[in-house]
Amino acid sequence: MSQCVLITGGASGLGAALVKRYAQQGAKICIADLHAERAKSVIALHSPQAADLFFQPCDITNQADVEELLKVITARWGKLDILVNNAGVATGGALAFEDIEQWEWVLNINLLGMVRMSRAFVPLLAKQSQSCLINIASQAGITPIPYMASYNASKAAVVSFSETMHLELATDGINVSVVCPSFFATNLDESMRSKQPGVHELVKKLLSRSDINADEVAAIIVNKSKAGDFMILSHNIGKKAWWMKRFMPTNRYMRMMKKKLQRFGPK
Repeated sequence: MSQCVLITGGASGLGAALVKRYAQQGAKICIADLHAERAKSVIALHSPQAADLFFQPCDITNQADVEELLKVITARWGKLDILVNNAGVATGGALAFEDIEQWEWVLNINLLGMVRMSRAFVPLLAKQSQSCLINIASQAGITPIPYMASYNASKAAVVSFSETMHLELATDGINVSVVCPSFFATNLDESMRSKQPGVHELVKKLLSRSDINADEVAAIIVNKSKAGDFMILSHNIGKKAWWMKRFMPTNRYMRMMKKKLQRFGPK
């Protein structure tokens, strides 16, 4: 029997790459997104392989949209095996350039949007003997860098939320994974908000430097989550940074990072 997969932000970037990977497995997939035209393109590419592939417009900051999505999934499939909380946005800038409105915007989408989706769909996931909740965080949530405080904080909160859910939902047969990819080529910069000159250019530069693409990241996510892994790190450089932070004395680690990042920042 085909697995039923719901992917938020599935119309582009990593979300579209995940659609491709699950379609190759013959899954039933729902793309929950705001971009109908992009979703149509993804569906045209991958519907021949998928058992079912459709688009449902959904703003994860809107509770009514989330509830309507739940109704559609329940009526169409009657179950859900995998929920991928992928939709997210980026923010940047030094503290003085990030006003409260920018903080509220990114937290509402990256964190509270994920909470809304999880609260709505966990009861449906729990009806299966085994199911999976995959939350897309970021390397920024575990090894943050300057000039992205609100984004870093939102993703760190996703990591903490995911760890809590991993423990809390285990008795319901739901495995929770959190994904912390480093920068890679995607369209994240399109949604980025920053009031500091040079930040967009800095982020574009970081995104272009990756030696791994969205399709490769998606493959790692699918395989590692299926294996039941909690923390999924897709980039070797990210793994190295995470291990250094975990095992080095904190003060030594912070001194090292301050030295490394002396010249880092928007031009």
